[in-house]
Amino acid sequence: MRRRVVAVTGASGGVGRAVVREFAKRGDSIALLSRGEVGLSAAVDDVRAAGATAMVVPVDVADHAQIGAAVERIENELGPIDIWVNSAFTSVFAPFAEISPEEFARVTEVTYLGAVYATMAVLRRMRERDAGTIVQVGSTLAYRGIPLQSAYCGAKHAMQGFHESLRCELLHDHSNVHVTMVQLPAVNTPQFSWVLSRLPERAQPVPPIYQPEVAARAVVFAADHPDRREYWVGASTAATLIVNAVAPGLLDRYLARTGFQAQQTGQPKDPDQPANLWEPADGNGGRDFGAHGAFDQRAKPRSMQVFASQHHAALLGAGAAAVAGLVATLGRKAWKS
Repeated sequence: MRRRVVAVTGASGGVGRAVVREFAKRGDSIALLSRGEVGLSAAVDDVRAAGATAMVVPVDVADHAQIGAAVERIENELGPIDIWVNSAFTSVFAPFAEISPEEFARVTEVTYLGAVYATMAVLRRMRERDAGTIVQVGSTLAYRGIPLQSAYCGAKHAMQGFHESLRCELLHDHSNVHVTMVQLPAVNTPQFSWVLSRLPERAQPVPPIYQPEVAARAVVFAADHPDRREYWVGASTAATLIVNAVAPGLLDRYLARTGFQAQQTGQPKDPDQPANLWEPADGNGGRDFGAHGAFDQRAKPRSMQVFASQHHAALLGAGAAAVAGLVATLGRKAWKS
């Protein structure tokens, strides 16, 4: 039986690195796409330690020619791609007025257009085979913008619109190629140690914070069950998206009051902190940052909401059966009395 071929962008660190490890546990053949050579080398060690096959593909996803060449190389060396995960991104932590046009464009090119270029390149081959799955790693911020992350929020909003449009086209064509999206909460990744930041204090995820393994397990589940248009990860994601749908103006005012301080630790920013916007922090001369960031003590290792979301049909069935049993029991008692 042929091993599945999986490709993951942003594979050298953070959520992408955790996703790679989850797929490796199952023995899949995995193509690791990223810019950071040091991080990629360490990710290869993770895959091989799990007994799986790894292929390193250094690439800048913002370059559509590089992505096209990467897809061709993967299929030539590993075989037809079964699952493609778009996890690569970059960001700038700063008020909008302090971001340059070049910086804003770079965030958009990596985070949004990188996913578009990759989807475009692999989709051609998947449609020829009428098989395959593409998972877009999204964010709560695909629906709900917050201060200090205008470029990233804009890119994730764009990814959401692109995903919905493409999904409609595939449904219209009755295609057996599937696309799904996983909306993530705040995650304890190294981005807060390497993102370009103009904040006076160290950047942090907006609590509650989840470990990258929570996100990775959700991405792998989505890849195995891609008929759903999207998955929400974390109770905070579900609550935020529901409130935003009902009272977005109220949420605007709440985030205006709390959003600046909630994204800073209260400690001064390290003046020597690297910035991976233009060059990878885990490239030559850098170090391997791994999957986890600096917030292990505060991050949640699991989410009951994720389990409930993934198994809602079974839970609803069990709940309905329990209610029916209770009604029957009460009815018997009433009859006997």
